[in-house]
Amino acid sequence: MRLLLALLIPWLQFFTIGRPFAGIICLILQITLIGWPVAAIWSVYALSQYKTDQKIKDALGK
Repeated sequence: MRLLLALLIPWLQFFTIGRPFAGIICLILQITLIGWPVAAIWSVYALSQYKTDQKIKDALGK
């Protein structure tokens, strides 16, 4: 679900993973049509990093 959100509404996805400053920058970038693909790619990359961080945290916590 977050991947779909990252592609369609990239700035909102940053708020769901706890990075509001990046979300604001992404929103400014997304306002332009040229910046939309860049914002979507950035959002997908940030989501993959978030998932990796969560897996590491779970592995070290248990």
